Amino acid sequence: MIDRLEMFLALARERHFGRAAEACGVAQPSLSSAIRQLEDQLGVQLVIRGSRFQGLTPEGERVLERARAITADVRSLREEMRAVRHGLTGQLRIGVIPTALPRIADLTAPFLRRNPGIRVKIHSATSGEILSRLQDHSLDAGLSYLDHEPLGKVAAIPLFQERYVLLTTPDGPLERRSTAEWADLAGLPLCLLSSEMQNRRIINGHLADAGLSVDAAIESNSVLALIAHVATGHWHSVLPEALAAMVTGDPRLLALPLVAPAAQHRIGLITPARDLHTPALEALLAAARRLSPA
Repeated sequence: MIDRLEMFLALARERHFGRAAEACGVAQPSLSSAIRQLEDQLGVQLVIRGSRFQGLTPEGERVLERARAITADVRSLREEMRAVRHGLTGQLRIGVIPTALPRIADLTAPFLRRNPGIRVKIHSATSGEILSRLQDHSLDAGLSYLDHEPLGKVAAIPLFQERYVLLTTPDGPLERRSTAEWADLAGLPLCLLSSEMQNRRIINGHLADAGLSVDAAIESNSVLALIAHVATGHWHSVLPEALAAMVTGDPRLLALPLVAPAAQHRIGLITPARDLHTPALEALLAAARRLSPA
């Protein structure tokens, strides 16, 4: 039953029989047979079939949520027993919003020193992607915003506050200033993160509060692309303070803290809201609690 549920989850995630079979390491006929056997066991049709995968039935959608919970509990149990025999080992997959990447080592470095048998895979992803991938179990945890947009069914541990700077050049229009106000961005040619990024939506809100319309000449989902354009001297950007601190040794760049208001937003570790986690994830949660200011 567990193996069949895992194949069903892979099919719901991949939405393609061939890709789901590949993800499970089985032949496509074996996966199709396992799904039919699961349907026979449960007495309902789970998958809408045609010449290709067409989605889940209403019953399939209900089974999907239960299957995620069941397989997560089984995985936790297996890893707990392995930890009893061999110590804490395994892999954690952590999704991190791009603007928080400079801070992830604050969590993972002390965690890995305490738990050298764990391996960590870090994935850069939007906040929406992190929530979706926590739900389908392709991520174990995420580092994301806590208080700007709905989080859904997750548990959260606050870790730090994100503050913002205007990234500009030393010979730019604000060269003699030590800080900048949001209103100072009026008329500046901007390059900003693209609209699917929650950080961009936050920045849009602060600009709107300052009475400014947003007209970014350049948009990208890459922070490095924004920094490269600011370094040419033709554009300016708004970035988190921690991210800007990693590049302000470059003499072409100047970071001015944004004040009036000095906006800040909480970022923290989010995990699925379950009572039972794998031992590796429990250890990561313990590391997050030690780091949390709350």
